Amino acid sequence: MVSGPASPPAAPLPGAVGLSHLRAYDWEAADGVCGGSPHLHLVCTEAYVVTGGRGAVQTLSPDGYRDIPLEPGTVAWFTPGTVHRMVQGGDLRVTVLMQNSGLPEAGDAVFTFPPEVLADPGRYAAAATLPAGTGAETEAAARRRRDLAVEGYLVLREALVAGDAGPCLEFQRAAALLVRERVPVWRELWRAGALAAAESTGAHLDALAVGDPAHLGEASAYAAGPSRRGGYGMCGRRDEYALPGATVPYAGG
Repeated sequence: MVSGPASPPAAPLPGAVGLSHLRAYDWEAADGVCGGSPHLHLVCTEAYVVTGGRGAVQTLSPDGYRDIPLEPGTVAWFTPGTVHRMVQGGDLRVTVLMQNSGLPEAGDAVFTFPPEVLADPGRYAAAATLPAGTGAETEAAARRRRDLAVEGYLVLREALVAGDAGPCLEFQRAAALLVRERVPVWRELWRAGALAAAESTGAHLDALAVGDPAHLGEASAYAAGPSRRGGYGMCGRRDEYALPGATVPYAGG
């Protein structure tokens, strides 16, 4: 039992990153592959740290298609605009690190639904949103969402493999239009999270440069466990953490 004075309000994780744990879906898709819902992020880089099992991440970007093997110890990451699809190869478990904690939670992800769905915000929202809870109804909706994303993804992948990046670029443009109205909210989350963390480091460096260690007097330690286990994320069953900066639910990863 730890005793002593109460800690101050929890600080964000280093660099204001987000954290979750994923167990990749083992649902078979139309192409015979088991895995998650292909999607991209608009402004956030995502990283996978593989902690168990085997699998892969398939990625699409204007420079081509990649199939990156995942095994314990692998770290794989992809920048904004990269479509990614987590593939289950056998008990795949991944710790996910997300740039800009708060932005992914606010919707910085777009599924690779077919163009007619992307073009209709109401239809997109209906297809992307899952019922609350973790029961059979939510699982069925998550599988339908995954299947619809795979439908659009396979068209993009076929074109890229044939040397045509046009459909991939068009999907990126459609995704940007779909989320445009959210940008002011994202900007405020970025200012309060990742930008504030970087500016805090700058202030600490300025203080140390003149021999002032006052900020070290605010040192403390924190710990947290999952706030929800087994939620239906984009790529798999997801253990979530209610960490500073991530203030709204996120179904990503």
